[in-house]
Amino acid sequence: MLKAWFQDPLQLGLAQSAAAAVAALIVVLLARRRGIHLESETMVAMVRGLVQIVAVGSILLLLLRGPRWTSVFLLAVMMVAAGATSARRAKGMPEAFKVSTWAIACGSGSVITVMTWLGVIDTAITSLVPVGSMLIANAMNTNGLALNRFRSDVLAHVGEVETALALGADAKCSVAPYVQASFEASLIPAIDSLRSLGIVWIPGLMAGMLLSGARPVYAAIYQFVVLAMILASSGLTSLVSTLLIRTRVFTPAEQLLLQPGR
Repeated sequence: MLKAWFQDPLQLGLAQSAAAAVAALIVVLLARRRGIHLESETMVAMVRGLVQIVAVGSILLLLLRGPRWTSVFLLAVMMVAAGATSARRAKGMPEAFKVSTWAIACGSGSVITVMTWLGVIDTAITSLVPVGSMLIANAMNTNGLALNRFRSDVLAHVGEVETALALGADAKCSVAPYVQASFEASLIPAIDSLRSLGIVWIPGLMAGMLLSGARPVYAAIYQFVVLAMILASSGLTSLVSTLLIRTRVFTPAEQLLLQPGR
């Protein structure tokens, strides 16, 4: 219907964006009726997302034609931005930005480096940046889930944690169950994506490769490779993040910093 009304690609894109935004806002308004208020956060996220992707798309058009070393700079900037975004899900947790950035850099950065060295990821900017950004984005989401789950579990069990400390347990042992639970929960999306690959959803990367003329079997295998890399980078990110944050929620005297209402 929209294609029949708008012939200009820019106008069509704006109309499609408006339709998608309205659909998202309808869901948010329905949630509001149940006392869930996400209006401002959703509006800010959609406006920022649209402005950022348009700006980045324009910049990438120029950078993708530049020397290969610029890809390292682009990926590093993405990691820092991902750390800042992910840290917002860990309100009240000490050094959340530092922990998030280091975890994402270690998790996605190490996988990108090893896979590029092995030749799994092409060193061309047109390949390295898009694939690398997928790993970073998924590592960001995983880190946010891990920190948010850890924070919620600790706040819900402050009494148990402080009792364990009073009985002589060290800080790491007192929050060990919540570290494990947050790590497992954060990997559910990545594992389910692999489990449902080709049945529940057909990834866009494979579809794009097929349209560009790649052999169907190779396109399917490479899509699996990307999702396996996402699982590896996400898992390593969550592991580093939970190990770093578990000691930062305590004072040097091993007193719990996270408290309800703070």
